[in-house]
Amino acid sequence: MNNIINEDDFKYYMQDIERYYFGARYNYNELLQNELVPFKFKTVITKYIKDDIDLSNTLESHIYYLTRETYDYKVLKQLRCRVRTSIYKNPDKKDKGFKEKIYKIEEIAKISTEDKEKLGMIVRELIISKLGLWSFQV
Repeated sequence: MNNIINEDDFKYYMQDIERYYFGARYNYNELLQNELVPFKFKTVITKYIKDDIDLSNTLESHIYYLTRETYDYKVLKQLRCRVRTSIYKNPDKKDKGFKEKIYKIEEIAKISTEDKEKLGMIVRELIISKLGLWSFQV
């Protein structure tokens, strides 16, 4: 039972004046079916992102393996996305706990998968700028 509850802890959608926040455990199908997700973001997913990924992928796995050479990276960069992560406080002493860090999408795509593993990186949240989404030409 705890595993089910913990799985849903990072499936959320929130917004404030400047940004939209999506929990990283959402997959793209769930985002497309959620009434609260902005229509324009759903349109971006269906027009630009769905060709490069499987819609059953979670935001977490998509962002974790994102590289700068892919088209979906360029779309996320245009949307001015940021990513909230948890990383080891001290990568050498992994038992000392985690700290939270927010990366720009350009920064997270620059980090190799091996380095992400060394940092103990866990993707928690995708943050999209409302201005970035508003100015995106569909």
